[in-house]
Amino acid sequence: MLFQSTAKPVPDALLPDDLTLAQFMLDSQHPLRNKPVNDQWFIDAATGESRTYEDCKSRTQGLANALSRRGIGEDDVVCISSPNNVDYPIAIWAVHRIGAIVSPANPSYSASELCYQLDVVQKAKLIIAHPTCLATAIQAAELHGLAKENIIVLGAGASPGFTSVDDLIAEGLTSPPNYVERKLQPGEAKTKLAFLSFSSGTTGKPKAVAIPHYAPISNVIQIAAFNRAPDGSPGRFNTGQTSLAVLPMYHIYCLVVVVHLTVFVGHRVVVMEKFDFAKMLQSIVRHKICHLFIVPPMIVLLCKHPSVKNYDLSHVRYVMSGAAPLTAELQQRCQELYPNMGIFQGYGMTETCTVVTMAPPYWGKSAVKGCAGLLVNNTVARVLKEDGTFGKYGETGELHVRGPQMALAYYNNEAATKEGFEDGWVKTGDIVQIHENGNVFVVDRLKEFLKVRGFQVAPAELEGHIIGHEDVADAGVVGVKDEFSGEVPVAYVVLTADAEKRALQDGEQIKRSIMKYVAEHKVNYKHLHAVTFIDAVPKNPSGKILRRLLRERAATDFGTIKARL
Repeated sequence: MLFQSTAKPVPDALLPDDLTLAQFMLDSQHPLRNKPVNDQWFIDAATGESRTYEDCKSRTQGLANALSRRGIGEDDVVCISSPNNVDYPIAIWAVHRIGAIVSPANPSYSASELCYQLDVVQKAKLIIAHPTCLATAIQAAELHGLAKENIIVLGAGASPGFTSVDDLIAEGLTSPPNYVERKLQPGEAKTKLAFLSFSSGTTGKPKAVAIPHYAPISNVIQIAAFNRAPDGSPGRFNTGQTSLAVLPMYHIYCLVVVVHLTVFVGHRVVVMEKFDFAKMLQSIVRHKICHLFIVPPMIVLLCKHPSVKNYDLSHVRYVMSGAAPLTAELQQRCQELYPNMGIFQGYGMTETCTVVTMAPPYWGKSAVKGCAGLLVNNTVARVLKEDGTFGKYGETGELHVRGPQMALAYYNNEAATKEGFEDGWVKTGDIVQIHENGNVFVVDRLKEFLKVRGFQVAPAELEGHIIGHEDVADAGVVGVKDEFSGEVPVAYVVLTADAEKRALQDGEQIKRSIMKYVAEHKVNYKHLHAVTFIDAVPKNPSGKILRRLLRERAATDFGTIKARL
């Protein structure tokens, strides 16, 4: 059976299919859009520097003009490697103004990881890099074959020899127009790419998810409609409120929900460069932030960190946890500690750009613990059971979803696309139950990738890297439960004959060496929690790792790792 959203559908006429995301945010007025009390859009949490609507529009125009003068144009790809910044959205919208595509990168990537992203998107002509990412961007550009002159610096800091975004904005605003912004044809926004965002898909290395302009525009409208009151008033997201951008802007959760939705509903957005719990608490209090969009590890800190008692958080009204499952127990504990807050979950993924389910406003603060919420407007689901049939209410199976917010495919990856997409459906790889009242519960994962602090980690990627260590003959990676991170990766390693002999005397040193080998080449959330030696990695006759057996062993070896604060 098909599970339809119980929320009132948004008419097709209110889902514009002829606008780019920049045009939607900067140039258009939508019936569901809240007019802000003041025009501040983004505020730097550390410096207080802000960007008003007029600032955003002007700076976007200037940067777009300068990028066009540098030869960036239709369907070129611009990679942004930066922590959060008040000009990050401006960089996105400037790229969209000239018809190009944004590929946001994790600012913690190593040079090889960033080079891999550049290789996958193929047509990258420019990197916009924060000063803290500049050295990595230079190395990645050299590996990829991109000239050093094609790196632009975003953010304050000395970067001799490089042009800054501020320089380009000034240049663009004082130069004759070099481009004519194109108005899309009706329906074109459904296919014209806005983002190439990276996701691990079901297995293997990260894949570029092809996201058209129509997807984030639709999801912003869907969430705004879903959260309105029955009388048509803004409901949960009232104009003039303040939200916090503490999640990374390159991640689809923050990119859609915080960078775009909150501005659409008239919120000010306080931008933290990166997550620091003490500074996050300070920002919440200083700016009277009432809406938090966070991940489960932050919920753990709110519940357990001793410094929380020094801050009055009574003005926080709404907390949405996403990117990884939030246990019912942790949700209940947080609700007990903060009775003024509504603690809720949402569900989505890069391939669904982004929100598929969330808690409806009529739940008040009485969330159904452990529930991912209800399907948002215009979203349809089905549940594929193990026997290949589609399930009914209460039956368990893989969640497939369809709606205007879906991505199109994995970019230039036909095999992965066939695995993850089918006739407009996204096959999520998550095992769910949908009850008769519409409540969606995520009960397990079909996918092999781990969720570490909300980030996807593909075991196959780590295994392929670990096997490159001189002492390793084979490896299998699985996740173990961790109270803070959700999961952390552990490696079961088969040693070479020579290393096996040395391990009798110095096995711990070999383990440390393997962990260091991963840490030196992979972003921090992919670092190994532990290495355990094993005689053989269990595999089926075709050579596929029997990960279930490794997970069972890991559960016995490690149990649940408790948070230490």
